[in-house]
Amino acid sequence: MPKGIRLILLTTLYLWIAIGCTQAPRPEIITPPVSDWAPQEWKTSTPQAQSIDPAGLAKALQDVKAQSLKLDSLLVIRHGYIVSETYYPPNNQNTRHELYSVTKSFTSTLIGIAVDRGYIDSVQHPVLDYFPGLATDSLDGAKNTMTLEHLLTMSSGLDWQEGDPTYQAMAMSSNWTAYVLNIPMRGLPGSQFNYCSGCSHVLSAVLQKTAGAKNPAFANQVLFAPLGITNYRWDTDNTGVPIGGWGLQMTPRDMAKLGRLFLHQGNWAGRQVVSQGWVRTATQSHIKADDTLNYGYQWWINPALGTYSARGRYGQTIYVDPAKALIVVVTAHEENDQPIYKMIEQDILPAVK
Repeated sequence: MPKGIRLILLTTLYLWIAIGCTQAPRPEIITPPVSDWAPQEWKTSTPQAQSIDPAGLAKALQDVKAQSLKLDSLLVIRHGYIVSETYYPPNNQNTRHELYSVTKSFTSTLIGIAVDRGYIDSVQHPVLDYFPGLATDSLDGAKNTMTLEHLLTMSSGLDWQEGDPTYQAMAMSSNWTAYVLNIPMRGLPGSQFNYCSGCSHVLSAVLQKTAGAKNPAFANQVLFAPLGITNYRWDTDNTGVPIGGWGLQMTPRDMAKLGRLFLHQGNWAGRQVVSQGWVRTATQSHIKADDTLNYGYQWWINPALGTYSARGRYGQTIYVDPAKALIVVVTAHEENDQPIYKMIEQDILPAVK
């Protein structure tokens, strides 16, 4: 199959979940108890041993069945122990799953590591400085003020139209990064939320420019290998840049490791993989998109519940509740993802004592 056609098919396959984000104070971050440990391979526990009412977990599974939700897996983890793990055929523990826009939270974490290591001086750095001469079609003063933080918070000001037609046009272009940077502005950077998978891809291109290596190699060295993640795949654009907004495949257990890393403020088995400061900033509200959810640095924030999550189309989820030391991972093929979050928030969260 010609590479351009493959890219079109691949791109149209990866859609996104758009939810929303607001300026609101975050609840105090609760450090999980020292009994939580950093696994290369997860251990299991009974719900009762981790102070979870098993009836709540049973209710969650009943709701999945009663509503015929198309789940592939559902994992519930507390204090570093899997207390409930369900796979729906033909999926199993070793099945890699398309993460769709959950990929964005991994991309953001790599940006944080690059900042920590000095490859990137600041998220306030203007984006166009990394790509001199690449934006030529619609350059104006507002675009010159667009920073990495604007990309991270989906407030670039670009008139990006999320969806298949834009994905196809980007895939057909000779340079995906140039395509995004040449989109006209719709407003001042930082003035409004506009979900932009292309912006996430530009972040990946910045990583490639600054880290001195292709992203998969950088990601493996600084993030995946320390967390013991080996069974993954990350698709790239036509110039070899890993797709920043989608394209990552991983097992549910490995997805949960990103949740645990953030639950412990970037620390893994005594090693600070990403700084505490980055974790705190990435998971706080930066901008509002709707009446329920806010947006951080490629993470969705629920200020009312004090939770944050990585979310991808069809219900892919890494859901983190810091106060409860809880992680919920979902992989699915569900067009309507709201019943999934309702199940998490009405069945699982109340079961935690």
